[in-house]
Amino acid sequence: MTERLRWGSDDLTLTLEWDESSAPRIAEVAADGVVVTMPAGLPLADPITVGAGHVPASGRLVHGLLGRDVRVVSASESEQDGRRELRIVSRHEEAGLELVTTFEAWDAAAVRVTTTVTNRGERVHRLRSLPTFSLYAGATGDVDASEEPWRLHHARSEWLAEGRWTSDPVPGDRFPGIAEELTGHNPRADEAVASSGTWSTGRALPMGLLVSEATGATWAWQVEHQGEWRWEVNRDTAGPYLATSGPTDADHGWLAVLEPGESFTTVPAAFVLGRDVDAAVAQLTAYRRATRRAHVDNARPSIVFNDYMNTLNGDPTTEKLEPLIDAAAAAGAETFCIDAGWYDDGGDWWDSVGEWMPSTTRFPGGLGRVIERIKGHGMVAGLWLEPEVVGVRSPVADTLPAEAFLQRAGERIVEHDRYHLDLRHPAARAHLDATVDRLVDEFGVGFFKLDYNVNPGTGSDRDAVSAAAALLDHNRAHLEWLDGVLDRHPELVLESCSSGAMRADHAMLSRTQLQSTSDQQDFLLYPPIAAAAPLAMLPEQAASWAYPQAHMTLEEAAFCLVTGLAGRFYLSGYLNEMDEAHTALVDEAVAAARTLRPHLVGSTPFWPIGLPGWDDPWVVLGLRTEASAVLVAWNRDPAVPEISIPGAAGPIEQIFPQSLDAWGVEPDAGRESIVLRNPTGSVSARVLHYDASSPTSGVTQLSTDVGVRR
Repeated sequence: MTERLRWGSDDLTLTLEWDESSAPRIAEVAADGVVVTMPAGLPLADPITVGAGHVPASGRLVHGLLGRDVRVVSASESEQDGRRELRIVSRHEEAGLELVTTFEAWDAAAVRVTTTVTNRGERVHRLRSLPTFSLYAGATGDVDASEEPWRLHHARSEWLAEGRWTSDPVPGDRFPGIAEELTGHNPRADEAVASSGTWSTGRALPMGLLVSEATGATWAWQVEHQGEWRWEVNRDTAGPYLATSGPTDADHGWLAVLEPGESFTTVPAAFVLGRDVDAAVAQLTAYRRATRRAHVDNARPSIVFNDYMNTLNGDPTTEKLEPLIDAAAAAGAETFCIDAGWYDDGGDWWDSVGEWMPSTTRFPGGLGRVIERIKGHGMVAGLWLEPEVVGVRSPVADTLPAEAFLQRAGERIVEHDRYHLDLRHPAARAHLDATVDRLVDEFGVGFFKLDYNVNPGTGSDRDAVSAAAALLDHNRAHLEWLDGVLDRHPELVLESCSSGAMRADHAMLSRTQLQSTSDQQDFLLYPPIAAAAPLAMLPEQAASWAYPQAHMTLEEAAFCLVTGLAGRFYLSGYLNEMDEAHTALVDEAVAAARTLRPHLVGSTPFWPIGLPGWDDPWVVLGLRTEASAVLVAWNRDPAVPEISIPGAAGPIEQIFPQSLDAWGVEPDAGRESIVLRNPTGSVSARVLHYDASSPTSGVTQLSTDVGVRR
């Protein structure tokens, strides 16, 4: 007899199904008025081991020999502090493997999943992969699941060019139909997106969207891990499916050896279902807010000045900092962060970092004098720190034991003249704890910019069955370290930076209060990065550099400041060298950031003209609450001075800059949109506000060719 279990809430309901002759599976998901039914075929837990691989042979996360013979033992539900949990316990009797899949839900149409496998038998199992979850895209309405067309949206990423979204049809060139119904076997291609090493977002984002082209129903997902991960969207004989995981043997050389009684738990992953892209993004945003660590900064993100970008560039001194501190305070900054170089006595600090003692040559009166100047203006003092690395010339490289560093074949891994600490080792963590506690206690530091500029690769083979397994344990120890820092210093604000946004995943973002979006120094290239960032993180976490300069025209300076206003305002630039007009423009931007802050922390992002293309002449990000919407718009090519914004409703107010020419705003009734016109004849950007109570206001368009008027 088939057992069916329905679990969830008014926001999202899962239906699980199993019987005595089949493994448990997700059979149906209902959310936001959408009901998606799945065909049979994908078991809830699908371990691949050395002794039991795939059927048929492939490199996929799914279609394992063991998974199809797993049977349900029990199901239990619980609820605590607004979090609901469902645990499905299954067992493969012959192999002696027990699998526990845990679903967690908050007040959003989102579910977080982990799967734990335990060896209850008498022989050793060597695990090659275990998906966190897998499910079919399914079918809506009366459409057959194998026939419903979908479109996959995913993002490439790299240093200075983060979050570049693209799409592929499913089926399509990437997922061809091969008449597999004639063979009766599933396809074998393992189209997947994977990240290696510890730059978790250095090549691609651990998330994506799968949109039904027939109905608009949208899946969104994210892998919540700051190390190695994989997700795949593929087709089998029953239709398109989605699967997620952490490291695998196929991608990373990962292996976990389970002696009798031992367990392994996957990295977390989450999925949402919405009636369209806007609804799915809204639910993913709500889920991210619900699963963040509680912090005073969450509700009132501070306005930060950082001295690095296009300003001191890692060369701070008392003489250079004091006028910047005064100017930043006068502009209204609430935090002043001294960036890289504050610990350097020799002028070439890259390969000597790790001791984190203040320079005596840069600060003749001591670093404390500079920090007291920051505090004297009522600002929080911040410091740059790259805690996980030790330069090859650092004295710490000789004082810490060799086992405190990532190693291969007994040799410490060196990447760009740095060793990398292995946070599995207590001495490495003790060194970091002592560093943070000393800087907080001695100087009253209230903000750390935690940078991360090297990727040590696959991991360490010291005391591990595989390098990737050691790296996973190191990653988990890193998260425990971050939790410990905030447990000891609950008001401390942590910025996650990693050569910009090379490690911008939810494992980090659920703990840190803000995230650098890029190191991009060209202000004309920054808008597509800043505009796409809120799809990968909360708007109030997305810190995009605003670095106006005295030599810029007022329109160019405003352009830079608008980039900062697209999320958490993050200011730099030689404010102390500006004339009266530029100074007034910066003051106006800081005032706008304060005005927008209550809107920002409750907003949901949308993209009315589409997710930005790298070379698009117009880039537009929307941030919407129930009552109002803010448009952040950049015109990068004055030869294309107009853009049509679908769904926007007047009247529209120009929030920033109010001191420069207003853009033209005209209704375009025939297209149920408005037309924005840049009359300046130069690159230009504006922040606009309008009533969003209309149900058609601010509809996300995933194509990037909507409404450009040439």
